[in-house]
Amino acid sequence: MWLTSSSVGRKVVMALTGAFLVLFVTFHALMNGVALFWPSAYNVVCEFLGANWYALVGTLILAAGFVLHIIYATWLTVQNRKARGVERYAVTTRPKQVEWSSKNMLVLGIVVLAFLVFHLIQFWAKMQFAEICEFDVVDSVSGESVPAAAGTWFLEIAFRQPLTLPIYLIGFIALWFHMTHGFWSMMQTVGWDNDTWMKRLKCIGNAWTTVVVALFVAEAIVFTVQANRNTYTTCPKLINQYEAMAAEGKAAFIEGCAATTDCCEAEAECAGKAECNKAVCGEGKCEMQCNEGCIEANCAQGSCNNEGCTNGCAPAAAETVTVATETITE
Repeated sequence: MWLTSSSVGRKVVMALTGAFLVLFVTFHALMNGVALFWPSAYNVVCEFLGANWYALVGTLILAAGFVLHIIYATWLTVQNRKARGVERYAVTTRPKQVEWSSKNMLVLGIVVLAFLVFHLIQFWAKMQFAEICEFDVVDSVSGESVPAAAGTWFLEIAFRQPLTLPIYLIGFIALWFHMTHGFWSMMQTVGWDNDTWMKRLKCIGNAWTTVVVALFVAEAIVFTVQANRNTYTTCPKLINQYEAMAAEGKAAFIEGCAATTDCCEAEAECAGKAECNKAVCGEGKCEMQCNEGCIEANCAQGSCNNEGCTNGCAPAAAETVTVATETITE
């Protein structure tokens, strides 16, 4: 295939994936900018971009773009080094201003990739991934469970760490150099490399990248200041928002438990979730009004017994199970 078998084809793939990533980085900077002026709206955006099908599709497309860009960048670098030694890109003219970044694109890319992994661990793994896998993220300071869509709370958790801001600033600097050269190189690949257009495109690329990276830097600084003031966990409006998110998540969990057809199975799923037990019982799956210990014991024996709840647990065999209004003898 031309896109993989030829050097020009591989550069076209690099250009297309690079353009896609530039647009994403721009969108990401603007989205984070909402948190600067309207934190509660930022949480609404995070909730919209949670584990919904469209968000998951977008995440997969974005991941594919990153992976292709990294693979083809490495491929081209290895190819060019073999063909030209230290010359990494087949370029006939090169602006002096991008000389250093041009020669160090691979190193810059590795720094950006390392920063991306750090960023994903701090946010994506605790938000969308946690929602997909249905596990709780606990704030180490307060000991409370953090709702997956509570973006501002995760900002506070991340940016109150002393190393977060320095790491982000290093990542942003590398991103600036990588994007400014990438923008120019991308335009050269598609044939816009004459002297007149190259100067214009270089100017546009530098301006665009500078605005985006400057916005990222401003956001990181503001988030750090606010995090160390505990702004995002003491603001009454945000607290109400977190409580609403937690209640919504709890309701969904209880609904899932109540929908389970097997009473003991439901109670086992809800082990340690006291608020779920009554809801399951109230739905007619099992009419027990028991303490949690008895429920767990009954489930361990594979049966549920209404009358045995207060005085002890039923034996493992030949028990009577009440489900809704029906009596089933095992």
